[in-house]
Amino acid sequence: MYKTSELRDKEVINIDTGEKLGNMIDIEVNFEEGCIEGFVLPGERNAFRLFSKNTELYIPWSAVKKIGSDVILIEIKERTIKV
Repeated sequence: MYKTSELRDKEVINIDTGEKLGNMIDIEVNFEEGCIEGFVLPGERNAFRLFSKNTELYIPWSAVKKIGSDVILIEIKERTIKV
């Protein structure tokens, strides 16, 4: 069992592409069913961030393949962006 603070400290890596996606900034919990639905990562950084909307990357919990001591390995084919 993990605390949310422990999960937030782990780097998230997509095993499909090998890309480092960052660290969690939020976790989506379904309290009615008592499970984690997914989590949110910061979106891509933009040089013109002052002029663009903040975007976030949503990762469904079903994409999590392994939680290690330092990283969370996920497998996603397409990114789901939240604005």
